[in-house]
Amino acid sequence: KLSGWCRSRFIPVDYDEDGSLLHVLYCVECIDDQKKREDKLLYLAQTDTMTGISNRRSGEKMIERVLNNKVSGMMCLVDCDKFKSINDTYGHMAGDEVIVAIAHTLQKSCRDKDVVMRLGGDEFVLFIPGVTDRKCANAFFKRLFENLKQIQIESIKDHPIIMSLGACIYDGKEELTFDELYCRADMAMYQSKKVEGYSATIYKKK
Repeated sequence: KLSGWCRSRFIPVDYDEDGSLLHVLYCVECIDDQKKREDKLLYLAQTDTMTGISNRRSGEKMIERVLNNKVSGMMCLVDCDKFKSINDTYGHMAGDEVIVAIAHTLQKSCRDKDVVMRLGGDEFVLFIPGVTDRKCANAFFKRLFENLKQIQIESIKDHPIIMSLGACIYDGKEELTFDELYCRADMAMYQSKKVEGYSATIYKKK
């Protein structure tokens, strides 16, 4: 008995004088170990090794696919304010703990169908399908910030972890690339950075 991934194939054995096939062997081969290796390589190629969430390459591809399929939703750019001061004061290991905690909290705050990715450093991107109005967006911001405020990391003592967020709502009609949507969210983020403490801004067309 075999369990897991298997591959079956026919192997020709012999032919008659006219070239017609006479006998074949039917072979069943267990390839479970091979599939596990392939899955591991795929996981490593798509995953940010520090946090376990999607890396920039795979996250961008997922969002580009969403945009190509005209799926409406909201893209969020999330950033940790004054993150450098955490590294400078408590060391890079403490900074890494903060990044991992933020990533896990973002993932916990989102659904399975949402895109959660780390761009690099202390910068993260979310794409939340179906969130297309300010009321839903604000409800999401409130829940997300409440979860982020619960982060406690012993190595940084009582040092606050403050997050800023810039968002852009995509209506599913415009022809937009990931970079264009990112630029809009980044402009909104610039406004959020001007506010002390947790802040979220939604991009407005001029």
